[in-house]
This record gives sequence, structure tokens and C-alpha cells, in this order.
Amino acid sequence: MGKRGYHHGNLRQALVEAALDLIEEKGPTGFTLSEAAKLAGVTPAAVYRHFAGRDDLIAEAARQGYEIFADVMQFAYDRGQPSALASFEATGRAYLAFARKYPGHYIAMFESGISVNRTPELAAVAGRARAVLERAAEALSQHIPPEKRPPPSMFSAHVWALSHGVVELFARNSPGTQSPFPPEDLLESGIGIYLRGLGLIPPDG
Repeated sequence: MGKRGYHHGNLRQALVEAALDLIEEKGPTGFTLSEAAKLAGVTPAAVYRHFAGRDDLIAEAARQGYEIFADVMQFAYDRGQPSALASFEATGRAYLAFARKYPGHYIAMFESGISVNRTPELAAVAGRARAVLERAAEALSQHIPPEKRPPPSMFSAHVWALSHGVVELFARNSPGTQSPFPPEDLLESGIGIYLRGLGLIPPDG
């Protein structure tokens, strides 16, 4: 039985928890539905009453991950208020913290090949998470002259990509990608350089 502890009154959730354990251990394509069933302590036939296949199971793990992720991002944004700069920087740090605390969810969301448009529910919650970062970017970009202001969606996409790159290369203990600096420092300094380039923080800040 997996490390999360399952409640068989909710078989569907027990299977998701089993999948998260297997995703962490073997990757999103490294396990079968039968393995998930075994880890959850049920027969393979029972799985098909809830999920049509492995991708459906991973998609549900991703959906639940985005629910947590959106809440984490919103909490970080709110903690930074009323400072637009503090809120923006907090959302970047929250991305890294989420990836570390919820690796199975993170992999299901970003590394499984499952499209966020697979189901309306998954698309909606993924959009909610993106909207938090875009809101932070939009508030901060109000301090940039209109003629120099990137669209908030581009602004937030740059920071999302920077955060994702730091996670993928340096926060996942991948072989051969050890950084001489902590991932948090890499992310903070990278965001700082980006914001200086936009004139949002002073050059000596």
C-alpha cells in the first residue's frame, strides 16, 4: 500500500493517490492501471468503473494538482498585497514551492503529455491558475509606461517559463544538472533581472 493511506469508501480517490505515488516513482508512462489497482488494493476491473484508461487517471491527478496549484498561487498573491511587486514575486516563488511539495501532481500537470483541454474541468482550473499570475503581472505592469508595457499574458508567460525552467533543471535533482546556487536564488535573481530590464525595480535594487 502506498504511503498516502487510502480510504476505500472513496475508491476513485484511492486510485488517484496510488497513481500519484507511481508517477513519482516511475514517471507518468512507467506504470499500468493494473499497478495502480494493486497499490490501491483493488482488482483491475474495479478501476474501469471510474477511469477509461491510464490517461484519464492521470488527467484527474492533474486536475486535482491544478486545484491545489491555483489555491497556492492565489494565497501567495494575496500575501503580497497591497504591493504589486511583492505579489508578483510571491507567485514565482509559489511555483517552485508547489513543484517541491507536490511532485506527483506537478508531473501529471506538466510532464505527462495530458492536454489541459482534455476535459472542461481540467481546462477551467488550469485557466484559474494562469489567471492569478496574469493578474499579478497586469497590476505590476501598470507601473510601466504604456508604450513600453508588454501584454500581461506575455509578462506572466515569461515568468512562468523562467519558474518552470528552474524547476525542471535545478529543483528536481536530475542527474548532471546540479546548480552551484539554490533554485530559490536562481529564480529570485532571474526575476529581478527581468524586472530591472522593464524598469520596475531600480538598477541597484
